[in-house]
Amino acid sequence: MTENVQFVSAHGASRAWLESLRLRTLPLACASVITGSALAWWQGHFDPAIAGLALLTTALLQILSNLANDYGDAVKGSDTPDRIGPLRGMQKGLIGERQMRRALILTVLLTIGAGVTLVATSCQSLHDMLGFIALGALAIVAAIAYTVGKKPYGYLGLGDLSVLIFFGWLGVLGSYYLQVHNIDGVLFLPATACGLLAVAVLNVNNMRDIDSDRNQGKFTLAVRLGPVNARRYHALLLAGSLLCFILFTLLTTQAGAGWLYLIAAPLLFRQARFVMQQRTALAMRPMLEKTVKTALLVNVLFSFGLLLN
Repeated sequence: MTENVQFVSAHGASRAWLESLRLRTLPLACASVITGSALAWWQGHFDPAIAGLALLTTALLQILSNLANDYGDAVKGSDTPDRIGPLRGMQKGLIGERQMRRALILTVLLTIGAGVTLVATSCQSLHDMLGFIALGALAIVAAIAYTVGKKPYGYLGLGDLSVLIFFGWLGVLGSYYLQVHNIDGVLFLPATACGLLAVAVLNVNNMRDIDSDRNQGKFTLAVRLGPVNARRYHALLLAGSLLCFILFTLLTTQAGAGWLYLIAAPLLFRQARFVMQQRTALAMRPMLEKTVKTALLVNVLFSFGLLLN
């Protein structure tokens, strides 16, 4: 009987850690590196070792952000049982504060190790090395400071800008530069498109939790905009991402395969229409997974089109 209880307890703790790691968020987080590496391939400078290290570093940063998010929200009491989204390990009492702090320290060390290896492998000058080390340090701080600290920027409505920067501009252009070692201004278009899709995922999450976040003093951009304007904002994010991809394709005179991402356009329009029509927070719950899959699909199709070209 005691062994059964211990097994159930260990199983519950393992499941709680998996929930806090949120492994389902990793593919979307890595989409920026996939897009940046596809652009490098398109330019004839793809390096699989650098791309792999960039994927590893990005995945660790996302895991760090997920763990820090759970820790910060739990310490502040933001994740209450009345929220629509799922409760994580700390909120369930299956992971203690000390355990989570140790996990955060370990993840930071692993992220630094992967990031330093990436920089040492790819950078060709001291200037580039110092620049990317600074950007990496900033990314680690941003991952933690989203919900941790006295004034976490995620509680101030700045999370959307952070996602655009790190999962769009820095993710795409950084992974591209480390392989090609130059930047063309037109590349900001797919980088922005990738970032806007990631912001759309965050916005759906925030629309789902808009009532509980407001009650707990977590003023995300969705809370500041209100339910109606947050939905209009979501439609603009989806349309803006598609427009950026289209402009890039036109400006770079892509062949037929370069338009492959348009296959997913009906999904973007359908989602925008659904979000505009459904005004309840509860209706956003199933949309989170759909938004993640759609965003990932668009990025993969765009990248595959570049490979074919």
